[in-house]
Amino acid sequence: MEQADYMREAISLAEKGMGFVSPNPMVGAVIVKDGKIIGKGWHKKYGDLHAERNAFADCDEKNIDCSGGDIYVSLEPCCHQGKTPPCTEAIIQHGIKRVFIGSPDPNPLVSGKGVNILRSHGIEVTENVLRDECDAINEIFFHYITTNKPFVTMKYAMSMDGKIACYTGESKWVTGEKARENVHRDRLRHAAIMVGVGTVLADDPMLTCRIEGGRDPYRIICDSGLRTPMDSQIVKTAGEIHTIIATAVSDTEKIKKYQQAGCWVIECGTDDSQKVDLIKLMDILGEHKIDSVLLEGGARLNWSALNSGIVNKVQAYIAPKLFGGERSKSPIGGRGVDFPDNAFMLEDSKIKNFGEDILIESRVRYVHGNS
Repeated sequence: MEQADYMREAISLAEKGMGFVSPNPMVGAVIVKDGKIIGKGWHKKYGDLHAERNAFADCDEKNIDCSGGDIYVSLEPCCHQGKTPPCTEAIIQHGIKRVFIGSPDPNPLVSGKGVNILRSHGIEVTENVLRDECDAINEIFFHYITTNKPFVTMKYAMSMDGKIACYTGESKWVTGEKARENVHRDRLRHAAIMVGVGTVLADDPMLTCRIEGGRDPYRIICDSGLRTPMDSQIVKTAGEIHTIIATAVSDTEKIKKYQQAGCWVIECGTDDSQKVDLIKLMDILGEHKIDSVLLEGGARLNWSALNSGIVNKVQAYIAPKLFGGERSKSPIGGRGVDFPDNAFMLEDSKIKNFGEDILIESRVRYVHGNS
């Protein structure tokens, strides 16, 4: 095996922590000695041991001496005391000779410091091993740790003629089973899922993650006028699943009913108190360590999110179907842009296949005039 193979193993281990380490990064570590992997570890849960310490624990359990060995880590080892001790300290104490790192850590508490500490103790450090692949698994963490705002992914499914529903409003199902399975994987990846009250009124969804062994994300309902039905599945299960209702309503008696049902009601109306201020909402979510939001809203909320500048990535699932219909809805409503030059620009597009359906993932690049 070569350096790239060991780092890919570390990446594979890191992804096992998806959905459980937020707002921390996903990290994997592999310890190698005499050309063989002798220890493996990953960050399994927020607050638990980091990947490096779990890899050393793996060696200890097997009574293997890892001194003089190498360690491959998908992210720069931490060098500060958090919920666990510094990983640089463990690397030094275990007599590791060489450290191979995938991504640098943008956390100001770590950035470059971890590498410097290791080198100051005579340890050879090689950086940027498969960096692009290592960066890709932690785009959420990198955004959150540098902005303190959630990474927002806008997801929608549409027919090949750009419709998210038929003229009757029917939308189940636009895409096939494999594409829908991937959506649930993304629900696990993100800390929260957000829809508008219109989706709740039309579909009465649960907004859960249906992956065995997974965990349900926070459910966020953008409900400016506080119209979410008390007998909706969302409200009835709010005592079991974290549920947030973002509203512009300040009526304490009306709010109290939702709070008694177990909802966390966030008042974040715009200055005219007519609708939810999405920028303010993201600030509040970030303060409460909600590092990512999967936006599964309708056309109106999608436009509001884009227009407010909170969207970081767009996921467009495209089914090989044609719905037609002048009144059939498209993924993004609202006023729209006035000139092509003011369009919301997408870049770094990637294409994946799920059965007969296609997923196009792109990053949003805001330009002057469209936010």
